[in-house]
Amino acid sequence: MAIKVNYSRIYLASRNPRRRELLAQIGAQFDTIVLRNFPHDASEIDDTRRAGESPGVYVERVARAKAEYAWRIVVERKLFRQPVLAAKTAIEIDGRIIGKPVDEDDAKKILRRLSGKNHRVLTAVSVAYGKRVETRLSVNEVFFGTIGETQIGDYVASGEPLDKAGAYGIQGRAAQFIEHLAGSYSGVLGLPLFETAELLRDFGYPI
Repeated sequence: MAIKVNYSRIYLASRNPRRRELLAQIGAQFDTIVLRNFPHDASEIDDTRRAGESPGVYVERVARAKAEYAWRIVVERKLFRQPVLAAKTAIEIDGRIIGKPVDEDDAKKILRRLSGKNHRVLTAVSVAYGKRVETRLSVNEVFFGTIGETQIGDYVASGEPLDKAGAYGIQGRAAQFIEHLAGSYSGVLGLPLFETAELLRDFGYPI
């Protein structure tokens, strides 16, 4: 149920440029909160997947923790109180989470693993305001066609995959590898807009 409150902006607890662009795309007005600039130890947000934790539960837990932590910053810094939005994205293949590559060789290994296979991209988005925290999950399937070694080498040499989970960015050169996508394009980018807009409306944000 939507609530009535007096604010016209939100906080985004992320430095991810794609998330900023996606929020702007749906007309959201926002300010950014950078979690790791806060005096407390942001490592208290446990970003490690726990034993027996499913990928969906994992991303939902981390997104919620980020939103709660960012709300704590709002309160402790005595910032204007408006909703805080946070998100967490993970790539899963064969039950395992694939993070960012540690170097070029690792990026090549990841891309070889994705080549010719389906994988899932899961993004959870959470909004916190006061004691209320709500979360939505977007689960998307991406199918890569077969990628040749020359293509992999050229793509890694471009530098694009080195700072991205799963060693690729759907919005960049890696789009040529994607044969089929079932789900939300914005969810694969890192912020599912349908779920995000739904959450913001539930919190009374005029979108």
